[in-house]
Amino acid sequence: MGTEHNDISVGDSVVVKEGVMCPDYEGLSIAGWQGRVAELDEVVNEDEEALEAGSVCIEWDSITLRALPEEYVRQSEVDGLEWGKMWLHADEVELLQLRDRDQDARAMYKEIASRHSHSHLGEEGSRIQEVLAGVDPDDDLGCMQAWCEHLETVVSFPFDAGISEFQERGPLRDGDHVRVLAILDVDDLYGVIVDVKSGRKKCAFPLCDLEVVDKESPNYQPVKDYCIWSANR
Repeated sequence: MGTEHNDISVGDSVVVKEGVMCPDYEGLSIAGWQGRVAELDEVVNEDEEALEAGSVCIEWDSITLRALPEEYVRQSEVDGLEWGKMWLHADEVELLQLRDRDQDARAMYKEIASRHSHSHLGEEGSRIQEVLAGVDPDDDLGCMQAWCEHLETVVSFPFDAGISEFQERGPLRDGDHVRVLAILDVDDLYGVIVDVKSGRKKCAFPLCDLEVVDKESPNYQPVKDYCIWSANR
């Protein structure tokens, strides 16, 4: 038996033919999208007694990645789908000359992934991305400082909050209510630290373990967005 693959091999550059639509999102044309074949799903051609590509996994090149609709990337993140590559039937693509380098595609993928690192969180994720725009998502301290600056701008102090997370030690317990007085600092482990008061007791406490009591307050959503980011970092 031979090992022909319908002239398509791993590493080849292919382009999506006219009329081909995205298999995941109705109404989205992917004609003209181009990339490299990363994997082949081979089938046996009984007439020619040879292996051929039944479907191909295409990793999009840097030019296609740059042109991806932002909403497509965002929705893919929300739905848990991969936007940087796609499986298509071999008949839906054709060979075409390479137009970039592997490292160009990797760099573009990283850039887009950085912009959408929280898109899987939906509306909260979009707001989080706005707060952290331009900050390296791997720079925890830089992200915390960005949150500190944002919260100092949009949150009015003081406000009432409840302890929303289990406390293994310390003077406060889950369910306690406190008065949040101000932001004190950022910590590389606990994030934004706030000054809180409970009765006669005052202490420093991580904001990520608090929830604004008044859900109608303008403070509620910014603090919740921060807590969501903290829980997913």
